[in-house]
Amino acid sequence: MPYPTAAPATDRPSIPSIPSHQELRSRLDSLARVHRVPGAQLAVHTGTHILSVHTGTADALTNAPFTAETAVPLGSVTKTATAAAVLLLADDGDLDLDEPVVELLPDLREIPEVTVRHLLSHTAGLPTGPDSDSAAGTTVSRYLSAVCTARNTLFPPGTGFSYSNAGYVAAGRILSEVTGMTWQEAVAALVLEPLGIVPAFLGDAAPARPVASGHAFNTATGLVRPAHQNLAPVEAPAGALLASAEDLVALGRAVIGGSAVLPAALAGRMRRPEPAADPGALADSWGLGLALFRQDGRVWCGHDGNAQGTSCHLRADPDSGVVVAFTGNAGAATALWRDITAELARLTGIRVPTAPAAGPSRGAAVALPECAGTYRNGGTEYAVKLDGDGSPTLSVDGDYPIPLVCYPDLSCDLVDPATGRVEPGGRFHRDPATGAIDRLQISGRTARRTGTD
Repeated sequence: MPYPTAAPATDRPSIPSIPSHQELRSRLDSLARVHRVPGAQLAVHTGTHILSVHTGTADALTNAPFTAETAVPLGSVTKTATAAAVLLLADDGDLDLDEPVVELLPDLREIPEVTVRHLLSHTAGLPTGPDSDSAAGTTVSRYLSAVCTARNTLFPPGTGFSYSNAGYVAAGRILSEVTGMTWQEAVAALVLEPLGIVPAFLGDAAPARPVASGHAFNTATGLVRPAHQNLAPVEAPAGALLASAEDLVALGRAVIGGSAVLPAALAGRMRRPEPAADPGALADSWGLGLALFRQDGRVWCGHDGNAQGTSCHLRADPDSGVVVAFTGNAGAATALWRDITAELARLTGIRVPTAPAAGPSRGAAVALPECAGTYRNGGTEYAVKLDGDGSPTLSVDGDYPIPLVCYPDLSCDLVDPATGRVEPGGRFHRDPATGAIDRLQISGRTARRTGTD
């Protein structure tokens, strides 16, 4: 079999006993209070059974309880479900992952080299796409015709990685063209309902299940209040799914070959690292709809997602069968996710990767004056400038500049101006022909150089 599948049960690493429901619920309760997250869910599948806990409220204004069934806006975790649906069509022979997308979507006529595989692995060279407010009133055809142009491409397809909502708008359109259904209908029929997930989407007039609001913290009042979900309808395949942590466990089991919904070989295909898919600060590598993370000699798969005031995460280990899923209905839930995984490691020995594995030492920071310039990803402009002592800063669309720390391998870190905390940022890239810096990759998004400082 050419693709990795879940290891046989006899070969799987031993998994420590899971903590009691009460103990895990207590830790989730405590951490939610610390991070001021109104509600959260955590579900853990050990490979043999599932433990699910939840805490708090689904809506800070109504005090609706957060239950195990509450569906949370998943943001980009939606992409895994979209990719799985496309792979199922490919498995049935309804499309070929390596056929040019233009054969299915004439709106991509300017970039005929882009394939379905490129879309699902973020290697098509497409920009991120316009912000949701700008895309709110457009159609899918107009959106794709405006974004997927030769002028907007960031690199030749299959030669780099740039995280792109636009690529998944195109993937969703492919689902519609092939099945004759809307994206919502297709992903529900092909993936959600077979997994036992009650479908829920942003924009549902009458949701079939309880749903949670995202929340934002108002620094002036000290209050946490519901946030408005502004995802444009056209962007639904990239981020409109709502689900619970238990639902995500079902999806996670499927992508590691633990469900008949996705044949084991198909799940293995999703997890196979794609050539040139170097996501930088997002993950260690990327498959088809799945981020890949190295941890303790194994490769976990999953996805992270943020909607307006939510933070949701999925991790699955094909070797042990362990799946961990988390949802939280506040932006601060990202920090809660990191803390609760640390608690899992302490209580069970299950070490869940939340970020790419640490690489070899990059050496001491260096000056990199040649990086100064302007870079563009679609409508977003990144400006790298040198301050008075020659240190680089990064400003996105004219926002307050953030200090950069650069290294000899052209990687760079971002420095929080308020706290001084250093976070992985990305890297600069050189043109292989000229040796000049011609691209900047920040948080998985690549921007092409358009000018010097």
